[in-house]
Amino acid sequence: MHALSIPTWMVHVSSVIEWIAAIWLIWRYGEITGNRYWWGLAAAMLPALVSAMCACTWHYFDNPLDLAWLVTLQASMTVLGNCTLCGAAWWIWRQTKQTNTDSASDSD
Repeated sequence: MHALSIPTWMVHVSSVIEWIAAIWLIWRYGEITGNRYWWGLAAAMLPALVSAMCACTWHYFDNPLDLAWLVTLQASMTVLGNCTLCGAAWWIWRQTKQTNTDSASDSD
């Protein structure tokens, strides 16, 4: 656990906590608005959370070589998370565009 300084640990841990809070808030927003695509965004955030937890775990154990597979898993989860977040953002954009088009048609 000596691999990182206390301030760096504070940033790592607070980032994970903030990410969990963001996932929960986005999920709740989807429940409140009834828009399921926000649930998709919350689910799309999970691989990035796994990536962050891999990094914290590896650092917690002082970056041992026998846990180097965590670095590979972290990188993989970062790529997957970026792709899922891109897909979720596209889905939200598409749904919003469709809703706006439907609203414009209704007002004519």
